[in-house]
Amino acid sequence: MCGFSGVYSTNRNNISSEILLSMSQKIAHRGPDDYGSWITAAGSVGVAHQRLSVVDLTSAGHQPMCSHGNRFTIVFNGEIYNHQELREQLEFSDWHGHSDTETLLVCIELWGLEKTLKNIEGMFAFALWDSKKNVLYLARDRMGEKPLYYGWQSDSFLFGSELKPLKAHPKFQAKIDKDSLDLYFRYNYIPAPYSIYENIYKLPPGSVLSLHQGERKYHISSYWSIEDKAVAGVHSLLTDDKDDLVDKLEYRLRKSIEKKMVSDVPLGAFLSGGIDSSTVVGIMQSLSKKPIKTFTIGFKDEKFDEAKDAKRIAKHFGTDHRELYISAQDIVDAALLMPNLYDEPFSDASQIPTYLVSRLAREEVIVSLSGDGGDELFCGYNRHHLTKKIWRRISKLPLFARKCISAFFVSIPSSIWNKLELIPYIGNKYNNLGAKIHKSARVLNSKSLLDLYENLLSNWLPTDNLLLDGGKYQNIGSLGIEEVADLSDVENMMLWDSQLYLPDDILVKLDRASMGCSLEGRVPFLDYKLVEFSWKIPEKYKYREGKGKWILRQVLYKYIPKKIADRPKSGFTLPLADLLRKDLKSWAEALINTERLRQEGILNAEVVAEKWEEHQLKKADWSNQLWSVLMFQLWLEHNSQ
Repeated sequence: MCGFSGVYSTNRNNISSEILLSMSQKIAHRGPDDYGSWITAAGSVGVAHQRLSVVDLTSAGHQPMCSHGNRFTIVFNGEIYNHQELREQLEFSDWHGHSDTETLLVCIELWGLEKTLKNIEGMFAFALWDSKKNVLYLARDRMGEKPLYYGWQSDSFLFGSELKPLKAHPKFQAKIDKDSLDLYFRYNYIPAPYSIYENIYKLPPGSVLSLHQGERKYHISSYWSIEDKAVAGVHSLLTDDKDDLVDKLEYRLRKSIEKKMVSDVPLGAFLSGGIDSSTVVGIMQSLSKKPIKTFTIGFKDEKFDEAKDAKRIAKHFGTDHRELYISAQDIVDAALLMPNLYDEPFSDASQIPTYLVSRLAREEVIVSLSGDGGDELFCGYNRHHLTKKIWRRISKLPLFARKCISAFFVSIPSSIWNKLELIPYIGNKYNNLGAKIHKSARVLNSKSLLDLYENLLSNWLPTDNLLLDGGKYQNIGSLGIEEVADLSDVENMMLWDSQLYLPDDILVKLDRASMGCSLEGRVPFLDYKLVEFSWKIPEKYKYREGKGKWILRQVLYKYIPKKIADRPKSGFTLPLADLLRKDLKSWAEALINTERLRQEGILNAEVVAEKWEEHQLKKADWSNQLWSVLMFQLWLEHNSQ
């Protein structure tokens, strides 16, 4: 796991080692073990690399790395999990070391880039210079686990693992893209291909960019598509009985986790106590001869404290478990680091505990496995369940009637709805019920399934008038998201989550939080063969008996008693609503001071003040909306210095 950056210039001798060093130093946290740079003889292409040594700790793994015939030069971020298998397939014996980077280069040299990309299994982003064809290639893994930014700034084409090295280039112009800012406040993150800056983009997952020397126009092609695999999967559904399907899923999970446990450095796992992370940890421990190391975060608020559940599960598995209970001050201290970690506005509130658990893990390990991805593959989100249960029914009602019903639900303050949590059954099943009901009321206003999905994901709506000078409104269709006729309503939502929410929120959060601590995060659920297999599992085995992830639960029950495994959905989340009314109140008020917002001239100070007051008076829960404003304010402050 590493970080890289580079420059392609239309002018010769326009790149210096000093520029590459200054760019690379900005991401030293991604690879503190080694640094290297390389520039073509003509001085028109240069790359730099920061290395976090995980496989082959010797100098044979140093990057930038040149191929044996000196045709190709690569800087690589990630892991190729099947690289030993690939070595066995290659008719090659002149190996310099045992790094996966060298394996990747030899594959490209012998097979070509296209065949190599179709055969490698892993998470990766890399830049490759072909000195024979004079072509620069940028490539990103199938599911988007590893990031890759790029774009023209004057006569320089910049690229890198994060935005920080691009910003360090003397030609970089940090002009905020208003369209992207609008998208950020709607979704809490900026979806690909956009970034917060004009003319700078994210390479989509499963894609390759090629740029020929002497040209400014680049070409992007796809070598793997989650939509294609989803459609292919539902057209070839497995007909095995449910027990056989459970066994087959377990087998593929075990194979994926086994590959991701290969490491020359200490390894552990995040354990939130939920279905996904518990399944990963249970299988990891069954594959290990000694107790694996597990890590979790706890809160004093019992509604949000998952540490006790994680501890009970860790005890059952016999792991070497560590937990950290965090305070409000820990949250504030971590929040101040977020603008530097994420480069662009990002406001998934679980970014804080994810960073803190990564920091905790880094004290003992260098690699940690995560349970991310299970919800997208196995129908795990509340929006999947809502769609399954009621969308078909309510969509038959006239729109004007639905709008009236929606208005009624919204008219009752969140604080009143929350009192229902005092009822034992409801209280055990739901946290922050009022906010969930208000958000679900948007469902009633939806004109289509795609509109429903956007309503459920949207944070600030364009009609909220938050931005004083906002960008052009872009609906979700402009991001390449569209309904696929071959898929059911729930399957479409799972696909859209895999295309949008997973790579641009969940995986961004994991990558920046872990790499900010020089920790490599690995995601077993996103093995592409496992992903393809999951789409062949009939929907009735994903949502069954009124619950999502049914088939995954059956796998987990093989490793832990059902009474321990079954608990409400969890993840590393913050008790944000209460924190903004109590411990974080004064900190937040300083960031969203009305006069400050007016002077900055970006956000509508009156709109923010209204939401803040309603939240404080418990008339509504605006914690997610307010958190997005707070994270933007921190980012703006950090990037105005």
